[in-house]
Amino acid sequence: MREFSITTLGDAGWLLEFADRLDAAINARVVWVADDVRRAEYPGVRDVVPAFHSLAVYFDPLRTDADRLRAALEASAAASRDAPISSATPREVPVRYGGEHGPDLDWMISSTGVSRDEIIAMHAAPIYRVYMIGFTPGFAYLGTVDSRIAVPRHATPRVRVPAGSVGIAGQQTGIYPSETPGGWRVIGRTPFRPFQPLRPDPFLLKPGDTVRFAPMDEESYRRQTNTSAEARERRDGSRDGSPGGPG
Repeated sequence: MREFSITTLGDAGWLLEFADRLDAAINARVVWVADDVRRAEYPGVRDVVPAFHSLAVYFDPLRTDADRLRAALEASAAASRDAPISSATPREVPVRYGGEHGPDLDWMISSTGVSRDEIIAMHAAPIYRVYMIGFTPGFAYLGTVDSRIAVPRHATPRVRVPAGSVGIAGQQTGIYPSETPGGWRVIGRTPFRPFQPLRPDPFLLKPGDTVRFAPMDEESYRRQTNTSAEARERRDGSRDGSPGGPG
């Protein structure tokens, strides 16, 4: 069995696929090849999209030598066997668990038989890998969750999930960057916003990054939330030419 395959995406893309499973080493190879393609700056390449175990490369067929690009992808995929899983320092993300911020935490306690403190400890203990960004701008799919709290998503998604909500769906956990519908089991909320569109680089988390959650108390959550909101208002004001507030 081949360790990877490359297939067409119409006449303007290639899809590189490794083994179909949630695996940090496989995802590291995907990220490695994505970085390799971006560095090479092949003429006509429009987008490079890494996912859990695959990489899509979109190009302009009038500007790109598709066969040459495919050969480069194959060589890069073969060379990615020794890709490091991660060497980055984890980003610490503070979370206020439960209560109004984590409406599914009580359900998790009753359905898993695990206590509140144990659920929080189990969720905060691992160093999670960012496997991919998707669903909505900046939504990072993080894995893997302790099997004892790897609960399924809601059968019917909520219409509104607040920005900063931290949820679990099976083996994965994630942070909602903005208010959207969503079906993940929400166990807490963070003042951290992984997508800030007015920044030069709006994505604060990228595939291959690592994250660790840190429990916080209510007072700290409200203080950091207010501080973050004020900072965003000042930044947004300075971008559109309006006053940025005192100071």
